[in-house]
Amino acid sequence: MARASGGSVALSSLWPGRTDRLIIAPHDLRTADATRAAEIYAGRFVFAGKIVTCHGRSIFEIEPPSEDWEVALLGFGWLRHLRAADTALTRANARALVDDWLSNPNYKRPMARRADVLARRVISLLSQAPLVLGDTDGKFYRRYLRGLAREIRYLRSATIDIVDGVPKLQVLIALCYASLCLANQAKHIRAAARKLSEELQRQILPDGGHISRNPGALIELLTDLLPLRQTFAARNIAPPPALLNAIDRMMPMLRFFRHGDGSFALFNGMSGTPSDVLATLLAYDDTHGAPMSNMSHTGFQRLDAGNTILIMDTGPAPPPSVSQDAHAGCLSFELSSGTSRIVTNCGMPSTGRDNWRSFARGTAAHSTLTYHETSSCQFVELSAMKRLLQGAPIVSGPTDVESYREAVANGALLTTSHDGYVHRFGVIHRRALMLAPDGTRLDGEDTVVLASDGRSKASETDYVLRFHLHPSVKASRLSDARGVMLVLPNRDVWTFEALDDRVELEDSVFLAGNDGPRRSAQIVIRQNSQHAPSIRWSFVRSTSSPSTTAARRNVRREPELPL
Repeated sequence: MARASGGSVALSSLWPGRTDRLIIAPHDLRTADATRAAEIYAGRFVFAGKIVTCHGRSIFEIEPPSEDWEVALLGFGWLRHLRAADTALTRANARALVDDWLSNPNYKRPMARRADVLARRVISLLSQAPLVLGDTDGKFYRRYLRGLAREIRYLRSATIDIVDGVPKLQVLIALCYASLCLANQAKHIRAAARKLSEELQRQILPDGGHISRNPGALIELLTDLLPLRQTFAARNIAPPPALLNAIDRMMPMLRFFRHGDGSFALFNGMSGTPSDVLATLLAYDDTHGAPMSNMSHTGFQRLDAGNTILIMDTGPAPPPSVSQDAHAGCLSFELSSGTSRIVTNCGMPSTGRDNWRSFARGTAAHSTLTYHETSSCQFVELSAMKRLLQGAPIVSGPTDVESYREAVANGALLTTSHDGYVHRFGVIHRRALMLAPDGTRLDGEDTVVLASDGRSKASETDYVLRFHLHPSVKASRLSDARGVMLVLPNRDVWTFEALDDRVELEDSVFLAGNDGPRRSAQIVIRQNSQHAPSIRWSFVRSTSSPSTTAARRNVRREPELPL
């Protein structure tokens, strides 16, 4: 049975007379699964969809099957599964594995020294100290502390060369933990808290979003920041104001990105939502209020009506230094009804990302307009540059993204535009969305217009409008080829219509499933901006759907967008 690891533990009762060294173990919010302890004891290490069996060898000697697997192994997060089992056997197993790592310098592969991996390992060794040290003797205890101190020294030197964004924050968080958990570290506590505060103020935007614009960054960071706040309190040290302020701003963003089924919207590298961790984080949310509608600093809009939710990307590309996972999805949106997802972006798989990264980041993998089959952002292409920059950041993309929302007679109107295609094609993409007050109808219009200083190329006037459907949606094209019938898992029936355009139903792929990529469908409309610069479309819930209210029957079928 999976459960969260226990809270902060004072270590004075475990080693009388030795509390001058390691004095507290921080809380681990990540979910632990006691059943995985038996696998690890049997020498089977299952990480990132790959299985490696030791067959009596040290797990650290075996060639890793993938980078994701190696990152999981060397981060030592799997110790929490052994702690969840809480038996003498699993404690001894944990101690033997940690001792194997700390005692053999031959295991120090390049991945082990990567700053974010090193940060995860330091946090794991601190938080799981009660597991590893609970039944041990003074000799092992001293060896553990020496090894931990060595890892912390490596981590302090790693701050010189580190990827910007979440990895940089993870290193600073780990250094804060290290200074708080070891005694006689007052000088390091002040320095670590100051550096973390400066970085939080830079990376966490005023509305609570992360500078990378990846919703998943919030989950990753809060999982460490919330226990860090507790650890400061356990040491009777006031947490830095910047830490408290960052947490207070980030928590509402968790609700902002959630669909009715609890999953996060798929923007800028977001993969499957870790629902168990998210539920733990939301338990710390004291406000429990309705999600905000406009996150202007991060660049997202949300429309709520009835049980329908629409979340839209209305922001420019993030700064290049934090854009390694950013997508070319400007003006894409996701739509859900109750607990059923309807329109999604393809997202990013949680493992094996390199196989899908190029496709997943492109505009065509998002529910928006693609001009001349070209992404609205351009990424670093040269392999040498990718190695140098440790990724493929965005080198150009939308810079002027406008969004304006207003309440109108027929619902909430959201009018947006972006200039991602101006430089290459001299055109601007405009998108207007209107959600009916009862949530049973979404009307939209996508338009390609010539920029004021645009130089439209006559040979490049084609564009495609895509709406990627969630795999749980059963889609059937209507006989007139102007629409698609959508049947949701809850038996609601929605109809997509574009009365002036031919609608195709094509294959797609949903990458963010917890069980790996899944086949799905996409609604596709192809047009030419010279002949038809605008496409009007709608999603309408059938009046016979179980969740449709009787009042919706009296609403006019074809409300006009007040554009």
